[in-house]
Amino acid sequence: MGVLSEVYRPSLALLTDLYQITMAHGYWRLGRADREAVFHLSFRENPFRGGYAIAAGLDYVIEFLRQFRFSPEDVDYLGTLEGNDGRGLFRREFLDYLAGLKLSVDVDAIPEGTVVFPQEPLVRVKGPLLECQILETALLNLVNFQTLIATKAARICSAAGGEPVLEFGLRRAQGIDGALTASRAAYIGGCAATSNVLAGRLFGIPVRGTHAHSWVMSFDDELSAFESYAEAMPNNCVFLVDTYDSLDGVRNAIRVGQTLRAKGHELVGIRLDSGDLAYLSIEARRMLDEAGLPNAKILASNDLDEHLIASLKRQGATIGVWGVGTRLATGHDQPALGGVYKLGALKSDDGTWQPKVKLSEQVVKTSTPGILQVRRFQRDGGAIADMIYDELRGVPDRAVLVDPLDPTRRRKMSRAPVAEDLLVGVARRGEIIYQSPPLEAIRQHAGRQLAMFHPGILRQDHPHQYPVGLEEGLYELKTELILRARE
Repeated sequence: MGVLSEVYRPSLALLTDLYQITMAHGYWRLGRADREAVFHLSFRENPFRGGYAIAAGLDYVIEFLRQFRFSPEDVDYLGTLEGNDGRGLFRREFLDYLAGLKLSVDVDAIPEGTVVFPQEPLVRVKGPLLECQILETALLNLVNFQTLIATKAARICSAAGGEPVLEFGLRRAQGIDGALTASRAAYIGGCAATSNVLAGRLFGIPVRGTHAHSWVMSFDDELSAFESYAEAMPNNCVFLVDTYDSLDGVRNAIRVGQTLRAKGHELVGIRLDSGDLAYLSIEARRMLDEAGLPNAKILASNDLDEHLIASLKRQGATIGVWGVGTRLATGHDQPALGGVYKLGALKSDDGTWQPKVKLSEQVVKTSTPGILQVRRFQRDGGAIADMIYDELRGVPDRAVLVDPLDPTRRRKMSRAPVAEDLLVGVARRGEIIYQSPPLEAIRQHAGRQLAMFHPGILRQDHPHQYPVGLEEGLYELKTELILRARE
């Protein structure tokens, strides 16, 4: 049983915007429901002013597609909706059509954990126009947030420099689903564990946690609280030391840690949750080392993110484990990825494909026509450029990449470098053909992916722009369609 069906009701077909169903009704009434179409899901700008993103959410997409149906309750509800004239919004025959609808789309997607960039299609849906359209909202919902949080986690883990990052965001996350998907995506992005026990059970993520301030406050004094916790949980002692005075708390933790050792156990560490974390961690490290507890870890929390972690490291903080909650699980400084889902091509009555383009006064919002694929070029194990191309046109022997936002920036590519197409088959005629890897394998894939890119692309501030371009023939087609539409 998958996460969606375990946490939610079996049918999620109504997880959509009303206009998707009104458009579906329109396609059906006009006899256009079965016209073949291609849509692409992409995003326009890298999140967090960074240089990349980490694709995530595909496993949820697969489960959603596998169980997609309009239940009798769904259809009955749609039958209660009224138009402006007080009459039913949808014809009964259309509702009967929805009741019998079975997906027949082809879906291709970039595997989770892959490093991706703006304009690149993360998911491609091909099939009957009505079906492609009605999937839009749910696919965006399932991919946008997890991609955002996986990216945030990767940035935070990078700032931590290989030291473990624990995801502590459950209590501040946006609801049950926000918490679960944040825990999953954070693990993909590199976090070592979560405090979310339900996420631990559902996804197999390691869980971590000890006690809160309330434990200390429920005893007459801090030392008694630590001693009592050590008696109850001798193999899980990370003491939160800042309830009253942080350095006094460290002293009390040391006393209990030495008692634990005498009984055959070890103090795992201490947690700092307030104050000057750089100063306090340096002093705590000195005290622990002098007390013969060099292996006791110093864990820090308190509204951490990649910027604060980097700052603390520059200040010489001796923190060995980072607990990151609110600013990770909510995507604090950018709460949405801004993914879009656009029509790329529509099959005409004579069976030929017609490329489609959506115009905008903003260049970044002008869509790319065609049936799109992404090819990543590599050299010596490192990624050097990505090319978006139209599968109908193919790729010439000596391809030229054109920056979609600045056509004067071009890059010639030969077939000499290693090249890999990123979109892989997920569904054919509505049947799932892709086997999602275990979450741990996805996490490891993300780590290998990040290692393929130049550090300048991965840096936190003012990153180098990784070359992503349209294949020259596709760029020329896009330009021709734009000019034609503007006439």
